[in-house]
Amino acid sequence: MPVTLHAGLGRIAVLGNHLPRQCGIATFTTHLVDAVAAAAPGCEILVVAVNDPGKVHAYPPRVRFEIAETDPASYVRCADFLNGNGAELVCLQHEFGIFGGKAGSHLLLLRALRMPVVTTLHTILSAPSPAQRRVIDELSTLSRRLVVMSKHGRGVLHDVYGVASDRIVVIPHGIPLVPETLVSKQRLGVSGRAVLLTFGLLSPDKGIEFVIRALPDIVAAHPEALYIVLGATHPHVRDQHGEAYRIMIQTLARELGVEDHVIFDDRFVSQEELNEYLGATDIYITPYLNPEQSTSGTLAYAVGSGRAVISTPYVYARELLGGDRGLIVPPRDAEAIASTVIDLLGDEAKREALRQRAALHGRTMLWPAVGRQYVECFEDSVRTHGSVAGELRAARTAFTRLASLPEVDLRHLQALSDDTGLLQHASFCVPRYGEGYCLDDNARGLQLMARLEDAGTGDLPAVRRLAARYLAFTYAAFDELQGRFRNFLSYQRTWLESVGSEDCHGHGIQALGTVIGRAADPGSIHLALRLFHAALPAADAFTSPRAWATTLLGIDEYLRAFGGESRVQEVRGRLVDRLAALHQHASRSDWPWFEDQLTYANAQLPHALIASGASMKRDDVVATGLGALAWAIDLQTADGRFAPIGTNGFAVRGGAQAQFDQQPIEAATTIAACLDAARVTGDTAWLDRASLAFAWLLGRNHLQQPLYDAATGGCRDGLHRDRVNENEGAESTLAFLLALTDMRALHPSVLSRPLQATIS
Repeated sequence: MPVTLHAGLGRIAVLGNHLPRQCGIATFTTHLVDAVAAAAPGCEILVVAVNDPGKVHAYPPRVRFEIAETDPASYVRCADFLNGNGAELVCLQHEFGIFGGKAGSHLLLLRALRMPVVTTLHTILSAPSPAQRRVIDELSTLSRRLVVMSKHGRGVLHDVYGVASDRIVVIPHGIPLVPETLVSKQRLGVSGRAVLLTFGLLSPDKGIEFVIRALPDIVAAHPEALYIVLGATHPHVRDQHGEAYRIMIQTLARELGVEDHVIFDDRFVSQEELNEYLGATDIYITPYLNPEQSTSGTLAYAVGSGRAVISTPYVYARELLGGDRGLIVPPRDAEAIASTVIDLLGDEAKREALRQRAALHGRTMLWPAVGRQYVECFEDSVRTHGSVAGELRAARTAFTRLASLPEVDLRHLQALSDDTGLLQHASFCVPRYGEGYCLDDNARGLQLMARLEDAGTGDLPAVRRLAARYLAFTYAAFDELQGRFRNFLSYQRTWLESVGSEDCHGHGIQALGTVIGRAADPGSIHLALRLFHAALPAADAFTSPRAWATTLLGIDEYLRAFGGESRVQEVRGRLVDRLAALHQHASRSDWPWFEDQLTYANAQLPHALIASGASMKRDDVVATGLGALAWAIDLQTADGRFAPIGTNGFAVRGGAQAQFDQQPIEAATTIAACLDAARVTGDTAWLDRASLAFAWLLGRNHLQQPLYDAATGGCRDGLHRDRVNENEGAESTLAFLLALTDMRALHPSVLSRPLQATIS
C-alpha cells in the first residue's frame, strides 16, 4: 500500500543531478524521484538539477530549476526559488564532485533554505581533507536527517564526524527489477557465452585493466568467456584527460591477445538496456581500486538483481557482499581475479547459490521499498522541524539584511596592476607610477584573489591572471638568504630596502596561507607552500603584535589544507600565547586592549585570537579576543553608526580619540573579525556589527557619502571631517573588495538559521 505523506506536506524538492546528464548521481536522483512519487502519489515533487560547466541538458518538465555548478549566485537564487515556491522539504543528493567551490563548498550557499533538509551522502570519507571535513560538518548541521546507504557509512558519520546516531538513517541504494538471463542473452546476441560484466562511467580508479590481465588465463580454461565493459568515459575524466584510459585498456587487450573476448561498449545506456545486460550476466565484477568507496550503484544493481559477484574489498563491497552474497578478491591482483572467475564458471551450483542469496537480499533494495523508506524519513523530518522554525525566525530578525550587495568589480584593481604587480597609489582613479609598488598591497591582492577563486566570484579568468601576477610579486619580494620579505619596489623595478617591516612580512604569510588553503591551481599552491615555510621561521621571532596577528591569520588559512602539521601548530601556539600575554599585561578594566593605544587595522589583533583560539579549542583565548573586539567596536560606534578611529592621532589611553582621517582598512578588518566571531559563537549580534561597518563604506557615515566608487570599482582613501578623500589607492580598494567578499560569502546565511558554536 502506498504510504501517505504527512498531512501538511504537499510539495518537496529534490536537488542533485538528473537524467539526461550522464552520471551515477543523475541516474539515482531520477529513480529516487520516481520511487517517492509512487510511494506518495499526493505529493508534488519538483527537481533542482546541477549542470556541469558549459553543458545544457534537455530535462523533463519536473526539473523546475537549474544550478550552474561553478556559479555561486545560482545557488543563492535556488534558495530563493525554493523558499518562494512552497517547498516544505528539500532532499539533497551530495557528492563532492558535482558542486562548485573547493570540496563542493558552493553548496553551503543554500544555508538560506527555510525548510528541513534531508541529505543523502553518496561518499563518506573516513580521512577527509580539511576542506572536505568543513563541508560535511556544516552540511550535517544544516540537515535534519542524513541518509547513508550502509552501516559502515553510519559508523563513519558517528565516529569521525560526531553526528548523533538518531539523525542518521540507513536506506539502501535502490535497484530496478531485472529480466531473466536466458531472454537477455538472446536479445544481446551472446547466447552460449559466459558473460562477465563491468558497467559504469569509466575512470582510472575502476581497475578494469586487472580483469583484462586475468583474461588470458580465464579464456584458456573457459574459451566461451566474454568480458563486457559497458559505459562511457566519465565526462570529467574525458574533459581533463580525453580517452587515455579507454585507449590504454583497449591496447592492453590487443597486446594480451584477448581482444576477441572483450567488448568495449562506449555508451551511457538507458535503464532498459542496462537491465538487459545485467540479465545476460553470469558474473559481475567490480575491480575498483579505492578502498574507501562508500557506495556503488553498479554493485547494488548487480547484487540486487541476483548476479554472482566478484569484487575488490572496498568498504561498500565488504558490507553488501557479506553473508556469502559475493566473493572478495585482493585489489590489483589479476591472478586472484582469474582463479576466482575460473572456479565460479566451473561450479554452476556455487554460482547459483550466490545468485539466490544476492537476490533474496535484493528484495529489500528494490526502488518501491526504498521509496517508502525515504517517504517515512521525510515525514519524520517535517514533524520534528517545527521545533526549529522559531529559531529560524529569531535568527532572521537578529540581523537586518542589506537590501543588496554590489557585485565584485575588479576594473580599478586591474587599472592599478601592470606586468610587475599592483601599484600603491592613485590620483583620483589614475595610477601614480612615482610611488611604485609594495608587498603589503600585492599580498592583500593575492589574498583577495584566492578568496574570490574559492568563492567562484567575479570574473574568474581575470582573478586567475591577477593572482598569478601578485604571487609572482610576492615570490620576487622574498629574499631566501635572509628569510625575509622586502616591501617597497620603485617603478624602475629597484628594491628600496634590503629587509621589509615585520608587518609586511606578516601580510606575506597571510596571503600565502590563504593561497594554500583556498586556491585551486596546484602550481600556485606548491610555490606558496615553499614560500610559506621559508618565511615562517622569521615571524616566530617578531615583536610586532600586528605581525603576530597576520601571521596567525595566515596559519589559520594554511591549516585549512594541512591541519595536522605539528611544526606550524607549534608556531601558532607560541604566537597565540604572546598575543594573549600582551593583552593580559596591558589590559585594564577601562582599557581591555593589547597596547596603550589603538592605531591601524586594530581588529586584526582580537581576530587572530578568535580564529586561532577556536581552532585550538581554547575558550580562554577566544573569550579574550571577543571581549577586546566588542570593546574596540563600541569605542568606534557613534550615533548608531560605525566611526573608525582616525589616523590623525589614533586613540591613546587616557587621551582624546582622533576622529579623522577615517580609513577603509579599519572597516574591512572589523568586518572580517566580526564575521569570524559570529561563526565561532553563533551570536548574531556580531552580524549586526559587521553590517554597520560595511554600511560605513556605502555611505552610512557622518558625511552620508559612500567611499565605494561604483563608477570605477575602486574605493576612496578616507573620510575627513568635511570631505571624502577622492584618491582611490590600492589599500583602500582592496579593503573594500575584501570586505565585500566576506559579506557576500556570509550573505545567504544571515536569513537562515543560527550559526553553530564551535566551542562551548
